Amino acid sequence: MSARPIRYRPHHFLCSLGFEGKGYSDAFTANMDAIVMGRLRAENGDATLIEVTGATDDICAPCPKRRGRLCTNETKIRVLDRAHAAALNLAPRERLSWGEAKARIRENVLPGGLKLLCRGCEWEPYGMCEAALARLHAEG
Repeated sequence: MSARPIRYRPHHFLCSLGFEGKGYSDAFTANMDAIVMGRLRAENGDATLIEVTGATDDICAPCPKRRGRLCTNETKIRVLDRAHAAALNLAPRERLSWGEAKARIRENVLPGGLKLLCRGCEWEPYGMCEAALARLHAEG
């Protein structure tokens, strides 16, 4: 495990849960794959430390929509971040492991809940995150 925690905006916790190898660009997808598959879903991935941030994060780094510390869709992203922070009880600069994050998701986001929680996300209609959420609940 790397000593430096992964920095995450609140909505990226559920994005990581549902990630299936798709993204905004090849560089974005490769970066997301390295974080999600290479760290979170790797052996001992549940111990990976994540720090909550309110601006662009480690997933956003190569995103074509990134503009400095903001996103071209910042207004929509802030709405998603506020909703996810409230649902998962996340605080700025809070640190938690991926395993703790998954437990919070399981405790606070019921299957079928992403239609409302992720309203406005362009990925929500594809159902990847909802399927991953159902799997998480089935494991628990």
